[in-house]
Amino acid sequence: MIPYGTFTFFLIAFIVLIPVIILGLAGKRSRIYNGISTAIMIVLIFSSDKHNLFGQAYLSVQLINFVLYLLWQVVIIMFYWKSRSKNNSFIKFFTVIALSILPLVVVKVMQSSWFGAAQLKLHENKVIEFIGFLGISYVTFKSVQLLMEIRDGSIKEVKATKVFQFISFFPTISSGPIDRYKRFVKDESKIQSSENYQISLNKAIHFIMLGFLYKYIIAYLIQVYAINPLMLDFSNFTAKWLYMYAYSLYLFFDFAGYSLFAMAFSYIYGIQTPQNFKQPFKAKNIKDFWNRWHMSLSFWFRDCIYMRSLFFMSKKRLLKNQFTMSNIAFSLNFLIMGIWHGIEVHYILYGLYHAVLFIGYGYYEKWRKNHPPRLSNKYTSMLSIIVTFHFVTFGFLIFSGKLF
Repeated sequence: MIPYGTFTFFLIAFIVLIPVIILGLAGKRSRIYNGISTAIMIVLIFSSDKHNLFGQAYLSVQLINFVLYLLWQVVIIMFYWKSRSKNNSFIKFFTVIALSILPLVVVKVMQSSWFGAAQLKLHENKVIEFIGFLGISYVTFKSVQLLMEIRDGSIKEVKATKVFQFISFFPTISSGPIDRYKRFVKDESKIQSSENYQISLNKAIHFIMLGFLYKYIIAYLIQVYAINPLMLDFSNFTAKWLYMYAYSLYLFFDFAGYSLFAMAFSYIYGIQTPQNFKQPFKAKNIKDFWNRWHMSLSFWFRDCIYMRSLFFMSKKRLLKNQFTMSNIAFSLNFLIMGIWHGIEVHYILYGLYHAVLFIGYGYYEKWRKNHPPRLSNKYTSMLSIIVTFHFVTFGFLIFSGKLF
């Protein structure tokens, strides 16, 4: 069952979480029941009528894959944590990172070669059930981030039970937001007072109501009355132009709605999962956009790909020009982001397109330092928003695979 995809899912989740809410309002928490409720929801999420074992939908291949994957990641993380002081070499670090992402690489390659390009691919709701499971990308990001933080020495303590909880946290398991281990453990370790939990519960209710508005009303209306009619006659320029707007808005409202649901259920558990979207279409430039759009993923790539590749080039003094090294790091960052969505051509082009935008804006910023704008008011700000919006929506047209 796809998380937040049906009203049945919400009903079951609400029933399962009633004890969590009651205990929270009393200023208490039962880690045992939290674990039981998480297990129930994971079994529900990975249940399948098509690919099951021994005729049982709740003993699905996806569930078995997830359990094996979870054990795989925990073993890798705990091995690296316990052996860090003995030999913290780059070769060992590279090896554990490669082993951590290996299942995801296999899924992405097989997904592309067997099924081809996916249409309107918003989340990983069409995975290869025999080798992967729903949300494998996002839980892999969690594991890789934790391994990197262990190498940096920013993590003071890592426990196997906490790693299990972190990776298997059901509200964010399929499409994020991508939380950080240290922040997650901090929330999980403290018990909120009755008053503070009431505030968290009120926020959760607000997120759910807003999520329903975004995903099940606005996104639905865009799909039915804009995208579907435009797809009937997609041969002319006007149809593609209008589809560019409709598809971009649909992506936002559908995914933002999903993220709000994930945040809501996280807050019910007392875990304040970070938000994913912050009015992205109000961005004044491309850098501002990526500080607002799918923020947990954007910040993950910034910290794990861009910053580390830039630091490596600077440390090795591969180039003298810092600006050039930054542009190379941006190119690598967005190329990997594009490949992460899929190894189809339009996903790679989408990543390279945003790399070009970032590099171009970097040159513009350098030029503007010597040529400050003569006018700077609400009208120029509005113009910046409009220009950025069109660059971004054209990128989403590339992403959709409908440009060519």
